[in-house]
Amino acid sequence: MTKNSFLLIFLAFVLAGCSAYKKNIMFSHNENFEAAQLSAEARALERNYTLQPNDLIKVKVYTKNGEMIIDPEYELSKDLNNTRQNRPDPEYLVRLDGHVLLPMVGDVKVQGLTLHETNLKLKSLYNQFFIDPYVITSYTNKRIVVMGAPGGQLLPLTNNNITVAEVIAMAGGMKDTGNAEQIKLIRGDEIFLIDFSTVEAYRATNQIVQPGDILYIEPIKRFFRGNAVEISVFLSMITTTTTLLILLLR
Repeated sequence: MTKNSFLLIFLAFVLAGCSAYKKNIMFSHNENFEAAQLSAEARALERNYTLQPNDLIKVKVYTKNGEMIIDPEYELSKDLNNTRQNRPDPEYLVRLDGHVLLPMVGDVKVQGLTLHETNLKLKSLYNQFFIDPYVITSYTNKRIVVMGAPGGQLLPLTNNNITVAEVIAMAGGMKDTGNAEQIKLIRGDEIFLIDFSTVEAYRATNQIVQPGDILYIEPIKRFFRGNAVEISVFLSMITTTTTLLILLLR
């Protein structure tokens, strides 16, 4: 067997090691991939989430136009005991038919309504039981998945208009292992490429996330700062191959 043949074998082992080293890169694509696009107006547009089946919501009802909320002297709540104050608020499920079962008012259809529209609808329903009711509705199970460099995280969406930049901050920032040029926002069948490497790219790609989105921050592959086990396996492969070459070429 010639030296060239041994060299080809050695290169094959090296390439195989490099290929194995990149196995933790997710959602890769080829050069023909076309990312989904949003206009600048759509990226900046605030969105009001509409309630959907399987949503969990909390509903708080106050009387006298919300007097208990604006109560600096705590006159309205001073007689409440600690057990009542610390009791968690109940959650209500929006069923597949779009209705939710609420105390006193019964079944109410909320599917397709924004939180503001839901508040107005419930206000009119509770008006028959309370004086000037004030209703606050919130959803409790809206989340976004963050994967890649920050690690796997499931983050709650506490309001309607959280941006990609805010999600990254909630996940602990880019860190030194994240590739700011390779961020993917996966939304159903659409994949948006996010680039935070420059101010111009940030302005062009930052957008408001939606419940159920997946944000993937591709990790930077630095060989000597990678996982120690991967490095030791790779170096062992090179050492074994080199030793084999020396023995066979004698």
